[in-house]
Amino acid sequence: MSLADFFIRYPNRRYLMYGGKGGLGKTTFSAATAYYLAKKGKRVLVFSVDPQASLSDIFERDIFGKGNIKIMENLFACEVDADKRIHDYQEEIRQKIISMYGMKKIPEEIESYIKASSAEPAMEESAIFDAVVDIVVKGDFDYYIYDLVPLGHALYYLSMASVYDAWLEKITSLREQMREYDKAIATMKREEDIEQDEIYNELMYIKDRIGSSSKIMTDTEKTAFFFVLTPEEMTIVDTEKAAQLFAKYNVPLSGYIVNRVIDRELLKDNIPVYLKNRIEMQASALEMIDQKFGSSVLSAVPEFDSEIKGLDVIRNLAEVMFEEKLS
Repeated sequence: MSLADFFIRYPNRRYLMYGGKGGLGKTTFSAATAYYLAKKGKRVLVFSVDPQASLSDIFERDIFGKGNIKIMENLFACEVDADKRIHDYQEEIRQKIISMYGMKKIPEEIESYIKASSAEPAMEESAIFDAVVDIVVKGDFDYYIYDLVPLGHALYYLSMASVYDAWLEKITSLREQMREYDKAIATMKREEDIEQDEIYNELMYIKDRIGSSSKIMTDTEKTAFFFVLTPEEMTIVDTEKAAQLFAKYNVPLSGYIVNRVIDRELLKDNIPVYLKNRIEMQASALEMIDQKFGSSVLSAVPEFDSEIKGLDVIRNLAEVMFEEKLS
């Protein structure tokens, strides 16, 4: 099956992710897929939460931290500003504490803790996770293409949903028990009702958001995850291991895209020895890819002789990936 066939066969898979090691082409493939689907008349958002993302470079537009920017008809792109998101996240926490506990302002010791927490990796991950939830739960687009961070971070991110969910399940369960005790005490005192539990409601709100996001990320009917790899032995081994780890989180693996394949026809020409050696090395690696991933390889993309940036080059890449001429 080709990559184009995949989208014909599975039209309901609206949430797309390209994963793999850093520098293999995830962002360019995300951009090219967004371009292809937009040309097919679908409304598409391609987005990234990676601080080192290069959607701005690829589209040759400054989109960092500016929300959903229209790139062309039907195609929008977004790069989340993690620092701003953390600042907004902290402000949201302050307002919720003030609202829940009826304070006029945040006590100094809590304010110090909130400020110090910005240096914690967990705060950045939480803010980014929340940003992704905000983007995907709106449902404003036909397709969402998530340009994932490199593998290690992606696995951590994917594991967060289950960790958060388990933690919230425990906390909300305890809170629910407390509510039952409060109700019993209110009945014994013949009070009509107890005050609304704002903390419990907030926990349920967070739990619902994480639940919605987790369902999207692991929904075999709506989500497709593609691995990007290159014809190099170490990359192939790492990809195989990562695919096994992703499967543990029930991420629906949909196929593999091989990037930077050098044309064997060049061997007929007078080319440098190092290039001949590289082509032979790739031949061995491609055989290995065929043995390990077989028909799950949906596309093999040749090495381009120029940097992938600008809509004209993105169109060229999309035409190669999807084996189709685009207008």
